[in-house]
Amino acid sequence: MKAATTGLVCCLLLTSPPLLHNAAAQSTSATAPAISAATLQFVTQVAISDLFEIASARLALARGNDAQKAFANQMIEDHGKTSSELRQVIVTRGLKIDLPSQLDTAHQTTYEQLNDARGEDFQSLYSAQQVAAHQEAIAIFERYAQSGDIPELKDWAAKTLPALKHHLEMAQKLGGPARK
Repeated sequence: MKAATTGLVCCLLLTSPPLLHNAAAQSTSATAPAISAATLQFVTQVAISDLFEIASARLALARGNDAQKAFANQMIEDHGKTSSELRQVIVTRGLKIDLPSQLDTAHQTTYEQLNDARGEDFQSLYSAQQVAAHQEAIAIFERYAQSGDIPELKDWAAKTLPALKHHLEMAQKLGGPARK
């Protein structure tokens, strides 16, 4: 069952462009701007964060309480939007970056823990994971908004921060199984 679910998640996540395996190949065109390690890290972390948010939200739609299901729907919509906006900035700026199409090891492990949970355990774990995930996302976006080297990405990071902070507030109010 675990292998089938993991396979299903991987298939769902394959709708994004493939993962860049060789960072050195990212700027092969003479006209493409150079991409710093910080920018590549930011873009990769954001893409993986969005993949995790959407995948875990799909689980919450099936297993969460009513408040978590409403939150999950919002996460699917909002993180789908940030994924689209990120792709648009990359294309508009002419950056040669392929976004990840699957979770990294840490996010995959977190997802699998959530996938294995049921009932009240799922509800408590989902709420806790969402708080942690949004705290991490806020930190990533704040860092890049303050010190990123691509103006369009810096502006986008700064513009996206209020929504992420609102997501964190919502996640903190989710609670566990008691909130039906």
